Amino acid sequence: MTDWLFDCIVLDGTVTTAADIGRYDIGIKDGKIALLAPARSLASTSAARVIDAEGAYVMPGGVDAHVHLSEPQLFGKGKSVDDYSSGTQSAIAGGTTTIITFAPQDRSNPSLLGALEEAEEKASGSAYCDYSFHLIVSNPTRQALDEFAILRERGVSSVKVYMTYEALQLRDNQILDVLLQARTDGVTTMIHAENGDMLTWMTEQLESRMLLAPKYHVTSRPQMLEGEATNRAITLSQLIETPILIVHVSSPLAAATIRNAQTKGLPIYAETCPQYLFLTRKDLDLPGFEGAKCVCSPPPRDGEEDLEGIWTGLLNGTFTILSSDHCPFLYDDAVTGKKSAITDDAPLGRFRYIPNGCPGVETRLATVLSADRLPPTKFVEVTSTNPAKLYGIYPQKGALMPGVSDADLTIWYPTRSLEPFPITNASLHHSADYTPFEGRMVTQWPRYTLVRGEIVWDRDNGGIVGKKGYGEFVKRGRSAFCQDQPAWDVAKF
Repeated sequence: MTDWLFDCIVLDGTVTTAADIGRYDIGIKDGKIALLAPARSLASTSAARVIDAEGAYVMPGGVDAHVHLSEPQLFGKGKSVDDYSSGTQSAIAGGTTTIITFAPQDRSNPSLLGALEEAEEKASGSAYCDYSFHLIVSNPTRQALDEFAILRERGVSSVKVYMTYEALQLRDNQILDVLLQARTDGVTTMIHAENGDMLTWMTEQLESRMLLAPKYHVTSRPQMLEGEATNRAITLSQLIETPILIVHVSSPLAAATIRNAQTKGLPIYAETCPQYLFLTRKDLDLPGFEGAKCVCSPPPRDGEEDLEGIWTGLLNGTFTILSSDHCPFLYDDAVTGKKSAITDDAPLGRFRYIPNGCPGVETRLATVLSADRLPPTKFVEVTSTNPAKLYGIYPQKGALMPGVSDADLTIWYPTRSLEPFPITNASLHHSADYTPFEGRMVTQWPRYTLVRGEIVWDRDNGGIVGKKGYGEFVKRGRSAFCQDQPAWDVAKF
């Protein structure tokens, strides 16, 4: 058996991290980054595999911290169509090497642990990339809150709460309970910030006027609805003095509220998604029922000015991370898909019953990189490094530190070596029957994706070459953005 110095060498890549860009060789051994060396200096070094990356960006593998897979039917008839096999195949084909998915607590269950165990069972032996979980808290009983410490012991350090949706919505006092426990146990709290009562009222107003088509999904959720909830979430966080992450921000109004809090020194973090960089309400106003393909919450906003506001937030640091919010439903399915909202008396569907969500884990990186709006270092920061830091897996993930970081790499094509080409659903690997980005032109796609030193995606030679079950659970620690804090003191108010 040959005693290779390295298991793999990546030659002469334009190695790009959140901090720096330079031409380097990368030596990989036992699944870890072993060495960064001057370009071409390892050309004669023995290795089991050599990848020539001259002229191509070589980046830490993408970390997508907002992915929905194999979830129960929480929102009416809709059922997400990707499991951990198809969803992680889609992830690696798009350059993502670690995903964090959701384990939803049933509202009737006083405990969180059963939800975690169910998610673990679904993922184990099925994933093509590494993974972890967020717990969705829909019933914050004393038992559930006391289990935060157990979650931390089991390597899960984040929870999510909702300010809307009947099956999940918490009242403000319940959110305060979660935030106080999260502060105590060093757990990151994610908040879906939309005013649920305003949403219900707006929906009833539209329905009473028989305004039911997909385009009215946007009308039912005006920017002020997201803005109010965002401001309220920040106020709740400020009372407990604990960090929060506002997820999938779509509105420049909400982004401005977040930016204002950040400039005051409050520990408020935010996430946005590609749909809020490229889609507008016009995409929900297509002929017939087609607009349902772009129904997600919060919805895409009004026009180019709103898109520019979200791009600006990425550039100036308002948004800490860029996730996909991959939530795939079948479109042409009248039982558990988008078309389940169509009835005889509503041939264009009722927008309130359209399953909310779009596929996007595979297209997240290529669409944004191809837009050429972010410096490469900022791109790595928001798509890989910051998610790893925020969720307690840095520098194992999201970095290229010798001896420390997993050899998770996304290797692109040399700049301008690909002719622009359209995204088509037929070329993607999720189980959904559409993509909201159908026909969008891109100039980049991952050429190779490596997870812990193994090539799992080779676009030119077989596509998916990784093995089902290779993906491992990543045990997470405290967020790099959450510091140890003394006990909260109500008396000081």
